[in-house]
Amino acid sequence: MSDLVARTGRLQQRYENGYRLVAGCIPFRYRCLDESHHENSENVVEVLMINSTSGPGLLFPKGGWENDETVEEAAVREAIEEAGVRGDLLDFVGDYNFKSKTHEDEFSPEGLCKAAMFALLVKEELNSRPEQSTRIRSWLTISQAIQNCRHAWMKEALEYGFCIILLTSDAF
Repeated sequence: MSDLVARTGRLQQRYENGYRLVAGCIPFRYRCLDESHHENSENVVEVLMINSTSGPGLLFPKGGWENDETVEEAAVREAIEEAGVRGDLLDFVGDYNFKSKTHEDEFSPEGLCKAAMFALLVKEELNSRPEQSTRIRSWLTISQAIQNCRHAWMKEALEYGFCIILLTSDAF
């Protein structure tokens, strides 16, 4: 059982122009391909995905951005709640619009959502997390993640947001 508790409900949820505002991240790590860890060993980037609770395929952690937090705080919170990871939020990947079939409400009757996605360099995997009974973590290479991604907008965030940042940033 986790000491952390996941936030629930819509009382603090942010909306903008009929869109529910969402924050999420693409958690990643470097894994050494050579188990001897020599200086010249090649590293591969792996991303962490979680199972969907509403169907097949994998997702990146994301959820509602609430009134009492910044978008960055919301992204970090979702990574802890859904994937059970902590780390350094490095770069803004982009904003992505999508339609949610499960989150239609009075403020967004069509289920429209706008997700702000970030890159999160994982420093710690928690043994206990709020959603561990419903979420399974999977570390995947980028090509595996692209093949298993449930939503087109998340695939786009990975391929055309995260990967571009990865190739052009000195922070990585």
